[in-house]
Amino acid sequence: MVRWEPGAAGRLREAAMELYVERGYEQTTVAEIAQRAGVTARTFFRHYADKREVLFGGSETLEKALLEGLASAPAEAAPLAVVAAALDAAAGPLGRDHAYSRRRQSVVDANAELRERELIKMARLGAALAGGLRRRGVPDPAATLAAEAGIVVFRVAFHRWVEAPEPADLGRLMRETLTSLRAVTA
Repeated sequence: MVRWEPGAAGRLREAAMELYVERGYEQTTVAEIAQRAGVTARTFFRHYADKREVLFGGSETLEKALLEGLASAPAEAAPLAVVAAALDAAAGPLGRDHAYSRRRQSVVDANAELRERELIKMARLGAALAGGLRRRGVPDPAATLAAEAGIVVFRVAFHRWVEAPEPADLGRLMRETLTSLRAVTA
């Protein structure tokens, strides 16, 4: 096995996904992932804390995109409009690989531990959005309500996106879902 070969994290991610789809998450070991990627188990642990994190490694990038979108919204924007800007910003990096996202979601949906981890990720993103809104001067409960509504919009739109057999514009789906939320609360 080659040490320090470029792209190891990406190869590990793809090898893990292939094995999770072929054999199931529970039946796949870190050693098998490393072997398929052509690296050592030690290299695996340089990139990921455990085999779950292969599926959740992009969470920091997603949170960063949400917060950058939130920060770029006009100062006078209403809380839900600020959240909409955050969702638009996140749709770009998240919506790049429809096929991978579909496979990832099928693995997550098939495993209770991973579904729980996904909910924890969503809760962390909601807390980050609420914190960003508070820093913009939005008081509670409005900050929390807007942030949590944004996470619901995110989850519904993302689910619609991964369920579609062909890639769609994730940003457009998020905007449509937000419009639907506004319609049901009017």
